Amino acid sequence: MSRHRPPGVVRRTASAAAAAALALAGAIALPAAPARADATTSGDVIANLWEYNWNSVAAECADVLGPGGYGAVWVAPPSESLKQSNYYWWDVYQPYSYELSGRFGTAAQFASMVDACHDAGVKVYTDAVINHTAAQTGTGYRGTTLTNKYDTPDWDPGDFHTSAECNDSDLIIDDWSNLSEIQNCELLGLPDLETEDDNVRSGIAAYLNEQIALGVDGFRVDAAKHIPVADLNAIRAKLDDTTSGADPYVFQEVYPGSAPAASDYYASGDVLDFTYASRMKSAFQGNVSDLESLASSGILTPANSVSFVTNHDTERNGLHMSYKDGDTYRLANIFQLAYKWSTPTVYSGFEFSSSDQAPPNSGGFVTDTTCGSGWYCLQRDAAITGMVKWHNAVGSAAVTNWSTKSSSVIGFARGTGGYVAINNGSSAATYTFATGMADGTYANVVDNGGSTVTVSGGNATLTLPAKGAIAFYDGAFTPCDTSCEEPDDGTSTVAATLEEYAPTASGTTVYVVGSITALGGWDTSKAVPLSSSGYPLWSGAVNVPVNTAFEYKYIKKDASGNVTWESNANRTAATTTSALTLANSWNLASASATDLTFRVDATTDWGTNVYVVGSVASLGSWNTADAIPLSSASYPAWSRTVIVPRSTALAYKYIKKDASGNVTWESGTNRSYTTGGSSGYTVNDTWK
Repeated sequence: MSRHRPPGVVRRTASAAAAAALALAGAIALPAAPARADATTSGDVIANLWEYNWNSVAAECADVLGPGGYGAVWVAPPSESLKQSNYYWWDVYQPYSYELSGRFGTAAQFASMVDACHDAGVKVYTDAVINHTAAQTGTGYRGTTLTNKYDTPDWDPGDFHTSAECNDSDLIIDDWSNLSEIQNCELLGLPDLETEDDNVRSGIAAYLNEQIALGVDGFRVDAAKHIPVADLNAIRAKLDDTTSGADPYVFQEVYPGSAPAASDYYASGDVLDFTYASRMKSAFQGNVSDLESLASSGILTPANSVSFVTNHDTERNGLHMSYKDGDTYRLANIFQLAYKWSTPTVYSGFEFSSSDQAPPNSGGFVTDTTCGSGWYCLQRDAAITGMVKWHNAVGSAAVTNWSTKSSSVIGFARGTGGYVAINNGSSAATYTFATGMADGTYANVVDNGGSTVTVSGGNATLTLPAKGAIAFYDGAFTPCDTSCEEPDDGTSTVAATLEEYAPTASGTTVYVVGSITALGGWDTSKAVPLSSSGYPLWSGAVNVPVNTAFEYKYIKKDASGNVTWESNANRTAATTTSALTLANSWNLASASATDLTFRVDATTDWGTNVYVVGSVASLGSWNTADAIPLSSASYPAWSRTVIVPRSTALAYKYIKKDASGNVTWESGTNRSYTTGGSSGYTVNDTWK
C-alpha cells in the first residue's frame, strides 16, 4: 500500500493546504486576512537564483528583483534531500521526502520567502524533481533515514519501475536512442517513479499542490524527458490553480539527445532551450555577427521555449558558458535580454573550482548569499539590471535596423522603442548606427545611466568599449530642442506629463507632437514617443519652456513608420513655473471632454487587477482588451480619473483580470452615469 498522500486530498483549497503545511513546520499561527491586491510582476525575465537559501531569495526579491523589474524567481528543489559528508550540490536532486524543509531552510522560511517575493511583485517557480527519488541511502536534511532506496516516506517499492517494465536486467538506462528505456529505466541509479500509475500521479500532484497553496506560481520540471508527455499532462490536470487564479506555469528540462525531441514536450509546457545556449557560446566565443541568423539556426520556437545562457549542469560540464568567461558571459546575457525571442532567464549561482563542489554552507545547510564571497551575483550586475529595464520597456516590438559592422560588432533596434550595440572585440570600436529612434539624448542603461547617447536624424555614433555594449530606450531620454548638436542654452523648463488613452494594433506606438521644439515643432520624425507600460493609457514626460503657450496633438506610428493623426482640432496648453499634467483621450477634443473618476471597492487575489470598461470609446467600447486599469494605491479601493465626453450618458462595468489575462465581470446589470458640461465628476461603487 503506497504511503503517499491519497488522491482524495490532492485538490485541497489553498488556505487549508497552506495552514496544514505551516502547522507541520512548527505550529505557526496564520492570522485571518482578506484577499489583497499584491504587486503585479513587472516583466517576464526569470532570475535563476540557483541554490540560494530561502532567506536570501526573500531578501533578493525585496531589494533587487522586484525593484529591478524581474518577473519571476526560479529556486532550487524545496523538498528534503540526501545529505552526505561532502555536501555535493547535486544532493538536492535526490529527494528523501516531500517535506518542505531541507538544505535551504524550513517550511516556514520557504513560505515566508514566497510571500516576500509576491509582495515585491515577483512570481516564484520551484525546481520539481518528480521523475525519481534518491539513489543513495542515508539520512536527509530533515532527519529522514532511508535504508532501502525503494522505500521512502512517500513511496513503496511498488511505486517504482522494475527491471521487467524497464526491459533491461540492470535497470539502468544504457541505450539513449531507446525511448522506452529512457522513460522506464533508472537515470544514474535513481529509482524511477511509475508515473503511468494514477496513484503515483496523485502523490506527485499533492506535493506540488502543497507548494501552490503557499503561493508558488509554477515549476521547472527536472529530467522531463524521462517522463512521458501523457504522464506529465495527467499530473498537470490534478494541479490546483495558483493563488492568483491562474494555471501554474510549467517549463521543462529536456536535455538534448536522440530521443525524445524537445518539441515533443510542447504539449505539456514550455521547454528550456539548450540549443539557444549553445548558439550563445558559439557566437560569443567566435563571431557575434552569426547571431543575425539566430532565428533560423535550429533554436526552439519562441512561443514554446525558455532561453538561457547557462545553467547549473552546463556551466560545469563545458557545454555552455559560465561566469568564468567574464565580460563575454555578460555580453551574452545582454544579447539574450535584448533579442526578441522566448522568455529569458538570468542565471546566478556560486563559484566553483571542481564540478561537484557544494555551495557555501554550514554542515551542508546553505548559508546566506554574500555576493563576491563565493557567490557570483549576475542578477545585480549594473549592465544586467539596466538591460532588464530595457527589455521590459521595449515589450514585444520586433527586431529591426540590424547592423553588422564587423564579426565582433553588431547593433539592432526593437521597433522604435530601444537600441543596443555590442562589441565582442578586444579593443574599442566606433561606428555610426541607424537606430530608427527619435532624436534626443538617452541614458546608456548598460552603465546604469552613467553616460548618454545622442541620436540625430535617427543615427547615433557610438564608441563601444572592448567587450562592452551600449543600450538605450525611449523611456529614459530628453528630446532635442532644436538639433542634437546644439548646446543647451539654459532656458528654464518645467516637466509636462502627457497621458493619452489610445488603443493600438500590435507594433503601433503613440507619440505626441506639437508647436514647440521640445515636441518636435510639428515634425513627426521628431515626435516624442510615449510609454505603453499602462496600456491602453500611454504616458511620458517632456521638459517644456516655462510661461509658454503651445499646441499639441497625438499621433500613431506603425512598425513601417506610417503616421495616423488624431481627428480632433489641435490641443492647447500653457505652462507656468510648476509641473503640469495633460490627460487626454484619442480623437476626443479637449473642449468636448471632461474628467470622470471611477472608484470601486473590490478585493482581489494576488496578481489580479481591476479595470473599468464601458460604452464610449474612451472606456474601451466594451472591449476588455482596451479597458482602463485602475490603481490599487488605496486598496481595497481601486480608482482612476478618465477623460470622457461631456454631457453624455454612458454605461460601464468593472472587470477583474488575473495574471494570465482571464476576465471576470462583476454581476448584475450595467452601471450608468451621465456627465455634465463642467468637470470634476466622481462615481463611488462597490464590486457586485
